[in-house]
Amino acid sequence: MDPAPLEAKLQNLGLEESLSFLDGEYGSQAVFSTSFGLEDQAITHAILSQNLKIRIVTLDTGRLFRETYELHQITNDKYKTRIETYFPDAEKLEKFVNANGPDSFYASVENRKECCHIRKVVPLERALNGAKIWITGIRREQSGFRTEMSKFEIDSAKQIIKYHPILDWTWEDTKKYVKDKNIPYNPLHDKGYPSIGCAPCTRAIEPGEDFRAGRWWWENESAKECGLHWVDGKLTPKKG
Repeated sequence: MDPAPLEAKLQNLGLEESLSFLDGEYGSQAVFSTSFGLEDQAITHAILSQNLKIRIVTLDTGRLFRETYELHQITNDKYKTRIETYFPDAEKLEKFVNANGPDSFYASVENRKECCHIRKVVPLERALNGAKIWITGIRREQSGFRTEMSKFEIDSAKQIIKYHPILDWTWEDTKKYVKDKNIPYNPLHDKGYPSIGCAPCTRAIEPGEDFRAGRWWWENESAKECGLHWVDGKLTPKKG
């Protein structure tokens, strides 16, 4: 599982070309996970407009914004597709909520991380079952943690290669691509929400605030992540 040959072949390719190449190499064993943010809509368009076999999956935590659900439907309708949706394990979620309460993530970082683990991390593991490469919409400027990432990573715990095709895009690059291609996007982006997760855990940001300041804003930790993009169970990025 060495990403170096892939990295060499894709280094001069644009978004559409790189995804088309991966489609030829992996087909449905390549998986793109979307949360319907602006970055993810750009990649979704690049996949579906080319009729690629790359699977597109999403995680329904049960606590998403109404606008996110609406965009999911709009995207399905526009591209005549059905994005695969994965849900949390009902028994595990019931046990957690009954023991801690519906909004216990506000009470402690530990509770919040456990909530993320049940609602997102475990369903993602099912979504990636059998996949050889996992494509994400991560951009380098989204947070300080992500500035150290490389486009290719190896997650040996999941036995998968991760690929971030728009890692070097800016927010303005992303907005321009979406506008130029007439891609549907979440209207919350126009209301000060650059990063959109679960509704109780996301707020709009003020001018000058960090891109991800609206995520888990009540926490004091400098690197606020849900665990989806930890490599080998660690917060520190592991370059491939």
